[in-house]
Amino acid sequence: MRRGLRHPGLVGRHQEDPSGLASDLRAAVAGDVDFSVTARALTTMDASNYRRVPAGTVAPRDAADVAAVLEVCRAHGTTPVVARGAGTSIAGQATGTGVVLDLTRHMDGIVSLDPSARTAVVRPGLVLDRLRAAARPHGLTFGPDPSTHSRCTLGGMIGNNACGAHSVAWGTTADNVRSLDVVTYGGTALTLGRDGRGAPDGLLGLIDRNLALLRTGYPAGLPRRISGYALDALLPERGVDVVRSFCGSEGTLGVVTEATVALVPLPAEPVLVVLGYADESAAADAAAGLLPYGPLTVEGMAADLVRGASGLPRGGAWLFCEVDGAGAAARLVRAADALDAAVVRDPAGQRALWRIREDAAGTATRLPGGGDAWPGWEDCAVPPARLGAYLREFRALLAEFGLRGVPYGHFGDGCVHVRIDFDLWTEPGVRDFRRFSEAVADLVVAHGGSLSGEHGDGRARAELLPRMYGDELVGLFGAVKDVWDPDGGLNPGTLVRPEPLDSGLRFTGLPLVGTGTGAGVGRAAARCVGVAKCRVAGPSTGPGVMCPSYRATGEEKHSTRGRARLLHEMALGEVITDGWRSEEVRDALDLCLSCKGCRSDCPVGVDMAAYKAEFLDRHYARRPLARPRSHWTMGRLPGWLARFGRGLNAAMALPFAARLAGVTPERAMPRVAERSFVSWFAERASNRTPALTLWPDTFTNHLAPEVGEAAVRVLEDAGLGVELPPGRVCCGLTYVSTGQLGAARKVMLRTLDVTGELTGPVVVLEPSCAAALRTDLPELLPDDPRAARLASSVVTFAEALETLAPDWTPPRLDRPVTGQTHCHQHAVLGDGADRRLREKAGLTGELAGGCCGLAGNFGFEPGHYEVSVACAEDQLLPALRATEHPTVLADGFSCRTQIADLTEHRGRHLAELLAEGLGEGL
Repeated sequence: MRRGLRHPGLVGRHQEDPSGLASDLRAAVAGDVDFSVTARALTTMDASNYRRVPAGTVAPRDAADVAAVLEVCRAHGTTPVVARGAGTSIAGQATGTGVVLDLTRHMDGIVSLDPSARTAVVRPGLVLDRLRAAARPHGLTFGPDPSTHSRCTLGGMIGNNACGAHSVAWGTTADNVRSLDVVTYGGTALTLGRDGRGAPDGLLGLIDRNLALLRTGYPAGLPRRISGYALDALLPERGVDVVRSFCGSEGTLGVVTEATVALVPLPAEPVLVVLGYADESAAADAAAGLLPYGPLTVEGMAADLVRGASGLPRGGAWLFCEVDGAGAAARLVRAADALDAAVVRDPAGQRALWRIREDAAGTATRLPGGGDAWPGWEDCAVPPARLGAYLREFRALLAEFGLRGVPYGHFGDGCVHVRIDFDLWTEPGVRDFRRFSEAVADLVVAHGGSLSGEHGDGRARAELLPRMYGDELVGLFGAVKDVWDPDGGLNPGTLVRPEPLDSGLRFTGLPLVGTGTGAGVGRAAARCVGVAKCRVAGPSTGPGVMCPSYRATGEEKHSTRGRARLLHEMALGEVITDGWRSEEVRDALDLCLSCKGCRSDCPVGVDMAAYKAEFLDRHYARRPLARPRSHWTMGRLPGWLARFGRGLNAAMALPFAARLAGVTPERAMPRVAERSFVSWFAERASNRTPALTLWPDTFTNHLAPEVGEAAVRVLEDAGLGVELPPGRVCCGLTYVSTGQLGAARKVMLRTLDVTGELTGPVVVLEPSCAAALRTDLPELLPDDPRAARLASSVVTFAEALETLAPDWTPPRLDRPVTGQTHCHQHAVLGDGADRRLREKAGLTGELAGGCCGLAGNFGFEPGHYEVSVACAEDQLLPALRATEHPTVLADGFSCRTQIADLTEHRGRHLAELLAEGLGEGL
């Protein structure tokens, strides 16, 4: 992540400081104080169903800053303070009405790591994967590993007592914390440990007066008891462990400023055993019986979550069991009594299967057959031996309430995750949400379970704690809170003296906004549940794309989640009050590259490119002169090229042409070819009967005709006759990406008039145009059957060769290639056929993921150059540097342009390489 890249946006706009709180904070702290509309809107929600509007945010630089923030807030009428990491809490505990402490910006480092002692000293904003990466060279790791490990922070894990898949072997976060430095709301700095170390005045006396209650009030046999305060850790027979009792307190007792954590040895030979069972109940019944065989994980999921994933053994439900060594794997398989089993030793194969499990928190939000599901009863736990019985009764309770959900989770620990299709939009639906929550709480307690088995109580379950613990023990929780925080300033309304579980829901008051994206931008953006897969930072590898602008800037407002939150707040109209005219939303969307990566990489399929297009369309409605010049030039590039052709070369050579065109001076505009692809095609003769239509997209036709010519030669060598549409066509991409949807529809309708008589496959060489035809065309013209028909006819170059000429043998090129898979290809089209074609041709090597950063008009616009280059530096440019004298493969015109601008290499379309292999190169 490149934190130095600060987009020159609207920092400080509309500062709200009626009490002087913000100004006093700025005077007191060295960190960042932001009370702007944007900062407040970005932190109203976490990954839960709840919403609270803060006064502002502070990103402290160190413990002294944290203490100063608390001092100022005390002086301002006990202003509440909420510590926040990645904001992935599922119960609402990372939201607040006062000051939100963003601990990820500055307090995110590793202070020290001692391999011999197997400990590390970390700051609370440190992302878990950074600690794991630092420990890995020493053969160590941090044991707890939530599925959000790529973005969750150590402070958040401590606050929620997070667990993860490996808890059957390595326990919860509380089991792996040795000491904590904390600051109380009253300003006292404490170092917490065992033997009563760091206990605030009055705590141990309170415990001594309630020993009998603490010895009898907690359920036994629960490895995942996360609900409430862990006050039994303060019992004398348990070492008066103050640090352990603090873990899971959800930011209500103190603010962590530093932590010493234990590290555990990595398995020497990790092997993944996937066990198939007939159904979920059978898998759940079997899980506890596997524990004596020492598995590192026992994770369960059923077919309604996996949805056709490959590589799984036979069955309707599966247990994912990691073990150390082939011998342990064989013993586990023999003991499992499963229908089928798969033993996966290959690290890549293991990662592919684990990805199914890690994406479940988002995948489960989109139910099979359609419909949204939400957290709210997310992670209860029962004794592992009772899990099968509990799940059967839980499924029956869902049916009784007419609800659907997909359970999955840590079966070896008896912990179940589930997203449920609650109707949280209407009053009757919210009433049923409450009724179900009360009923399922009673069910969990009847099985000797915990209302929370991983993510904490927060606002979602704290009201129900008396059903689990009784009034007396819950009353003791309140007394302990008062000892630590007598002013009640830390995260009030969470865990202790909670607000009602059906109040403050984030859906309340959310209207339908707009029509161009189906249910409206506001409601569509509400699909973002905040799991924050778009917030992954650090060195990136693999095919993923999302979210390039966040990776470049490190700013929440430039993540997919951040933009979704701003659109959500725009629709509500409380924090962002100027609707479609919002400059805050426009500023956040300005760095969206419309890469479409979130369409595939976001577990819930948030489509920010579509939301951006509609927002820009409405933002500039009836204000054409307010649009950036680039919208009129590059946004309407197909029209300009069709009208002036290569005459634009002379125009762009004139002084000040780039500035007049709204193009950044760091870029040189691509030259228009002397002869278009359509002209070349019209001048050649062919006696082949057309088998397909080749789409002459704007980029291929006017800027890279050599790609079209190469494609024709390859397709004809494969025995396929080629024809072009009978008139000028355009997918409308540039109009859509600049939010000119009315113009886009007109262009698309003219195109449909031309293509109405076409039959058979339509081969599109430019991935961005193919993606626009497959997705944007039918979405913008949903009532025109011709749009759906054309969209379904679109195939890529590789797909055409694979399906229409399956017996054709491509030329053997036998060379390594590097380059990049186009982000739209990754997100919309898929690259399976391309991979198979490259393999047949002997083109070896993996292409980089990510986004090239040019992204059509984006990289040409003023103010975008630095971010555009940073996006390229994420994966593309390192891949090019890592290969000596590479053959660079890049099917997208933007990708090839970015490569030419930033390197000495020339990117080639796959069609060009194959044509050269036929001896017909250009």
